[in-house]
Amino acid sequence: MSQEPSNNLASLFVVSAPSGAGKTSLLKEVISEMGSVETSISHTTRTKREAEIDGVDYHFVDVESFKSLVASDAFYEHAEVFGNYYGTSKSSIAEQLAQGIDVILEIDWQGARQIREQLPQSHSVFILPPSKEELESRLKGRGQDDDETILARMNAAIDEMSHYNEYDYLVVNDNFSEAVIEIIAIIRAERQKLLLQQKKYAQLLCNLLE
Repeated sequence: MSQEPSNNLASLFVVSAPSGAGKTSLLKEVISEMGSVETSISHTTRTKREAEIDGVDYHFVDVESFKSLVASDAFYEHAEVFGNYYGTSKSSIAEQLAQGIDVILEIDWQGARQIREQLPQSHSVFILPPSKEELESRLKGRGQDDDETILARMNAAIDEMSHYNEYDYLVVNDNFSEAVIEIIAIIRAERQKLLLQQKKYAQLLCNLLE
């Protein structure tokens, strides 16, 4: 894994996609290849799956604890999805950014809209599947849901995809490797923006222009 140095001027990347578009797998590969990038760990009330680890995949909490966090204004946003609650922790993201780590937040379009309103300096990416047929095939291939649930997820996916034009960047996950390269290119491009580079190289610029 190649490690890119932190410049202590980290950014938040908000990434959305319909269920089954391959978002999680793509972002895991991006993080593996880049370094100085991590996903935000959300809180959820849904049941932990067998392969998941508390504090790594999600912070798994009960409904009462989740509502207590909502009452204390601990989340940038929170929502109910398929009967479970999800929330984005303010303190968790702030801590990662303060360490110079770029943060990737996986979230639906409604949550992304709320994040952009509160953190307009964030960058947003939407990931699309190559077709409806491929999306349905991927959902069925998981082997986790019955036909009724698959239909509900497909309907939700169409609604999610209709909001793609609210985002800064668009990536189509047809070829996995190419999609990874495109997401990495987005992050690297944002790291090179003038304002960040001016801060990062303030002393160099001062010396060069004396």
